[in-house]
Amino acid sequence: MEEIDIKEFLLYALQKLWIILAVLVVVLSAGEAYSIFFKTPLYNSSTNIVLISDNSKQLTNNDVALSNNLVKTYSEIIKSRNVINKTVKSLGLEESYEQLASKVSVSSATQTQLITIKVTDKDSKRAEKIANEIAKIFKAEIISIYGIDNVQIVDEAVEATKAFNKNIVKESIIYALAGIALGVGVTFLVFMLDKTIKDSETVENKLGLTVVGVVPQVEQK
Repeated sequence: MEEIDIKEFLLYALQKLWIILAVLVVVLSAGEAYSIFFKTPLYNSSTNIVLISDNSKQLTNNDVALSNNLVKTYSEIIKSRNVINKTVKSLGLEESYEQLASKVSVSSATQTQLITIKVTDKDSKRAEKIANEIAKIFKAEIISIYGIDNVQIVDEAVEATKAFNKNIVKESIIYALAGIALGVGVTFLVFMLDKTIKDSETVENKLGLTVVGVVPQVEQK
């Protein structure tokens, strides 16, 4: 396998710097165009609910332990077909259960009774409405299923002001780094395929021959 002279490649890369710059411009322009014109902006909107005591404002240790055990069960009920389908019907949405359920995520902080319902959608206002409607319908379903009113909405969802999946500055840096890396890769490929003799040192290093004279290139007048 042919050994690669790093110094020689760096000198070659400086001579072919235009290749790196050209690739950088192409990648950066294509990435910016995709981010601005083709990438669909997505918005997150979330609401927080908490499990409370059904008949007293002062929680006992048993109440807390019971609530902790119910968090996982309640999280599954939030994304149940019953709750999601009622949300679709209530808001007059066109999504199926599977489509809307894929936009909903449920999480809870460890050792707490707080549950967060987050909805992701390309329409910021609709994400807000869906999150609040799911929380309201879930609260009613718990009363219907368990016969207890132990769910309290802490924070209602609000409309997001900007898309979470769009960050022009961050994406531009990523595209620029990718362009530079690709440009260096292309230059390295050209360097490896370039077998031309460029100077007397190449003859001595590559072929092991001694150069006794050099014929200069003279432009014809």
